[in-house]
Amino acid sequence: MSSSAEHSAEPLKDRSERWGGLGEERRSLPPSRTIGIDVGSTTVKAVIVDRGGKVAWQDYQRHNTRQAEKVLEFLQRMETEAGLSPGADRVFFTGSGAGFIAPLVGGKLIQEVVAVAACVEQQHPDVRFVSEIGGEDMKTIFFTATGTGRSKQVYMQSACSGGTGTFIEKTARKLQVPGERLAAMPYEGMSLHKVSSKCGIFAETDANTLVKTGVPVEEIIASLFEAVVYQNLATLTKGNTPSPDVLLLGGPNLFFKGLQEAWRHHLTKLWTQRKIDLGGREAASLIVVPAEALYYACLGCVEIGQGEKPEVAIYQGRDKLAWWVETGQHELKAKEGARGLVASAGDLATFVTEYVKPAAGRSDAAAGARHVGSVLVGCDFGSTTAKAVVLDDDRELLFSCYALSKGNPIEDAQSLFRQVREAGYTDVGALALTGYGKDLLKDVLGADMGVVETVAHATAALHFYPDADVICDVGGTDVKIMILRQGTVADFRLNSQCSSGNGAFLQGVAERYNIPLEAYADRAFEAKAMPSLTMGCGVFLQSDIVNQQRKGWSAEEIMAALAAVLPVNVWIYAGQLQNLRAAGRKFILQGGTHRNMAVVKAQVDFIRGRVPDAEVVLHPYSGEAGAIGAALCAADWRKRGGPSHFRGFDTIAALTYTSTTSAQTVCKWCPINCTRTFIDVQLPGAKGREWSKLPLAPGWERVISGNSCPKGLVEDVNEMRVVKAKLEEVKREYPNVAEMVRKDAFRRVTPAAVAAE
Repeated sequence: MSSSAEHSAEPLKDRSERWGGLGEERRSLPPSRTIGIDVGSTTVKAVIVDRGGKVAWQDYQRHNTRQAEKVLEFLQRMETEAGLSPGADRVFFTGSGAGFIAPLVGGKLIQEVVAVAACVEQQHPDVRFVSEIGGEDMKTIFFTATGTGRSKQVYMQSACSGGTGTFIEKTARKLQVPGERLAAMPYEGMSLHKVSSKCGIFAETDANTLVKTGVPVEEIIASLFEAVVYQNLATLTKGNTPSPDVLLLGGPNLFFKGLQEAWRHHLTKLWTQRKIDLGGREAASLIVVPAEALYYACLGCVEIGQGEKPEVAIYQGRDKLAWWVETGQHELKAKEGARGLVASAGDLATFVTEYVKPAAGRSDAAAGARHVGSVLVGCDFGSTTAKAVVLDDDRELLFSCYALSKGNPIEDAQSLFRQVREAGYTDVGALALTGYGKDLLKDVLGADMGVVETVAHATAALHFYPDADVICDVGGTDVKIMILRQGTVADFRLNSQCSSGNGAFLQGVAERYNIPLEAYADRAFEAKAMPSLTMGCGVFLQSDIVNQQRKGWSAEEIMAALAAVLPVNVWIYAGQLQNLRAAGRKFILQGGTHRNMAVVKAQVDFIRGRVPDAEVVLHPYSGEAGAIGAALCAADWRKRGGPSHFRGFDTIAALTYTSTTSAQTVCKWCPINCTRTFIDVQLPGAKGREWSKLPLAPGWERVISGNSCPKGLVEDVNEMRVVKAKLEEVKREYPNVAEMVRKDAFRRVTPAAVAAE
């Protein structure tokens, strides 16, 4: 959804026939024009309709949380470019952000569903179902013929991001899909995968899983379109059937070709199943996406406004709104908000001196060329980035590198090892992997071991700080808290199903405001005050952010508040640690999110506010901690003296693979029926799987992903016997003591046994 004026909808056209501009009623109206302004959650739209029914001016732009500022800009442009006149023309507002703006300029507020319905009824008398998808909300309207006209049933969703435009765009940004490509990506003919339609956060988790299992980006986007339509039909129809004609409104429905295709597919299927009479017409012709789909709320304001008394909603000029933008909102912020992340320049300087330090590792190619002997390599394939580190025999860091996830773990691995090779570290003595992609890539890369994430992160922290009491690792999509006693993990907390408190949520908000992630801290430190955000669910937190931006809080102030609430979500909401003092005194902060110094500042203040004598330490390589831990584990493995299984740089660079997700890959071992992905990689010496339903020739190896239990890693009964034997072996080695005690406590005692005693 474009943010520039040059991407306005259709050229201005004569709407006099549509609006009945030639009738006697219209001639009796005062010689003024009517303005409709829609202040939405992500954009501002406006139209000027003259007395004859012609649109004299229209535009839409993103407001980037500055709703009042953008409306002020629009009004100034309308005065200059179209002659908007205070005291003569009339202005009507709608939208989620219009409530406090309308009175400042003399405008009247119209409820947005009422506005949309008015425009639809005027322009499309035959339409019976409307779906409007906005940036952060969705609306459906059912029109039913009655004896006196048409009744309306309205259903809205505004408290959850699932199924909205922001949900689509946020996931697309994560997949590095630019807006132009997203708009053109198809739905028809694409393989679809399970993506949650109930919650935007769960949907993002599903998308992450698909990325890591090698599913093509095109199929993930098509699955998003599927989820959006399913969300609308499943939750916003309330059991009613969307009968033709159907009207699709809002930016996502207008701009995304694949979303339109998904609507046509599902509505056609629904009409066939429920035997809806289409009157001999093609189903596709009954689903309309008008060129002016963005402006229906604005045009509805005009339609309603032209029926109001002449003295209603007279435009009073921009002075009061300008005062609000320049002075009023700042006075309100000072009264209601909290101080910023830094109390003063001195506070910031003290923090920077203590925590902002250059990394000590050597990372140039010359260092690699000078190094003699083999090296230890550790890789962390995380949810948003992949990291690799190189250690020498003394376990000192020689080199580190990043690769942003490109949507395919094999490509990520190739990028990492290309960088390691170019840096001159070509003699790999041992390789260990950790992170989400470790199981998928272990055999493909020839890793010597896969390391559980908690073990890797604890190892990395204890290597630098053996006296650590608490390790807090905040990653892209999860939060891990480890409480240690005498160097051993005694308690562990994990939050991986909610975005609350993780880095991806912060990144998504920054991207929404068009602020690079590396500039997040600098911008957040600029805020002199900030709103108080609600702790808890990421979806509700997103809604709270929208509410605060409606009150005039800027992007910098909201980003500061988001950094400030992150520790609350990490420790209280996710970690369920009400008493930090009981956890310990020395806290280690690591994980990629702690590369953001605004987050570190908030964490330090939060922890010291509850444990005044706490020592809060930022890991010197916070983003690479997982990879360092894996490399340290590789060093322990190497002590056994065996040769590394590493396949070599040439083999990794030349990897070719295919990815299959279809009905044939669905797991049938239990009722869950996981939709698995078979990733087939060409590797020297691989045995193939000629016996499979999806045969694999010798020289190829199959990696199965997308399963929720070990059973999903096998294809046939023979393999299943091996898995069951391993599970039984684990049970024998690590018996369930609680189960043994329960059986012993409640065993039936016979008289003979008592007599024998």
